[in-house]
Amino acid sequence: MKTQNIFLTLSLSLFALPSCDTTEPVDPIDPIPGAKLVVVNSNITSNTTWYSDTTYQLGARVSVESGATLTIQPGTVIKGEAGAGANATALVVARGAKLMAQGTASAPIIFTSVADELSPDDVASGNFASPNLEPTINGLWGGVIILGNAKISASNSAGDVAEVQIEGIPTSDPNGLYGGTDDTDNSGTLQYISIRHGGTNIGAGNEINGLTVGGVGTGTVIENIEVVANQDDGLECFGGTVDLTNVVSWNVGDDGFDTDQSWAGTLDNFVIISPDGHCFELDGPEGNYEAGHTIKNGHVIANGDNNSGDLINVDENSRVALQDIYFMDIESGQQINRVTAPAVTFTGIVFDVDTVDNYVNGTVPAGVTAGQTPKANISVFSWTWASSYGVIK
Repeated sequence: MKTQNIFLTLSLSLFALPSCDTTEPVDPIDPIPGAKLVVVNSNITSNTTWYSDTTYQLGARVSVESGATLTIQPGTVIKGEAGAGANATALVVARGAKLMAQGTASAPIIFTSVADELSPDDVASGNFASPNLEPTINGLWGGVIILGNAKISASNSAGDVAEVQIEGIPTSDPNGLYGGTDDTDNSGTLQYISIRHGGTNIGAGNEINGLTVGGVGTGTVIENIEVVANQDDGLECFGGTVDLTNVVSWNVGDDGFDTDQSWAGTLDNFVIISPDGHCFELDGPEGNYEAGHTIKNGHVIANGDNNSGDLINVDENSRVALQDIYFMDIESGQQINRVTAPAVTFTGIVFDVDTVDNYVNGTVPAGVTAGQTPKANISVFSWTWASSYGVIK
């Protein structure tokens, strides 16, 4: 394996690889001909650029600290080392920091595991799939966490709180705090990004999501995102106001898409494919602040490599508008739960079955019908691994 060769060469070298904490191009040792590798072990405290001709290896939980901007060029490959608990590797963008990761359809930015032999040359030549890992292998590293200053709905024993620590980050790390009062907060731009094989366990059955956004504001752009084979949720929004557009969640070990703490944004145009948990886990507010979100123009393939649980699971206090979503490959026992939640609405929800009666736990809402009417624009996902693998249908 290429990764093994890298480590063997490094172990024989008398030189240490540089940590990437500078805005200037680095000159790493080439562990194999034509390859560049930079191991990142420390937080990013000043404006920094990661370059597409180099593989960046997360050797720790790396935070972009407040006031700093990390820019990642299109086509860059970032790999997380193995580790669990406090040693889980992840990229965290703290409140007040920015991630400018603007990939393109022809040169996406790919976050994956060191076990993945994918190289920058593969991406440059248009080969975005892993050459050696199946799209079912998860838990090999952490994930990507974006945090901001927008409002959240949270509380503790003392009452409402404006900020809390994101799950997956020890409370001793202040870079894990999120929440505030600025709903227009800007955490940067994420475009054409694929996040793979993550979600390592950090203890007590708690894993990191593929992409976590906590208290992220409307000044942030998140669009054209793919999460593949994450051990926990594909994407999870904890409060905040940011919108998500053109999203794929495939083969994740828990929920395809999860919301908490009164996320007030919109998920628009998406595909969810065979999560092992619920297709949607849409929780209500945890404090007095109440805001709702919208999920629309979706395509859900309920079963495949995994068999999902509930099609839609909400709390009685959830606040969400579900619009124009098509569910296919549904099996017996899969349902919409808690259709009695008063602030949850269903419009244009279509199940590819003969009758929807057996797939709703309770009275069938007027906006849920049987049929074969796709809702999402799946043509925009041609760049994804899921599309090249043939599972978007």
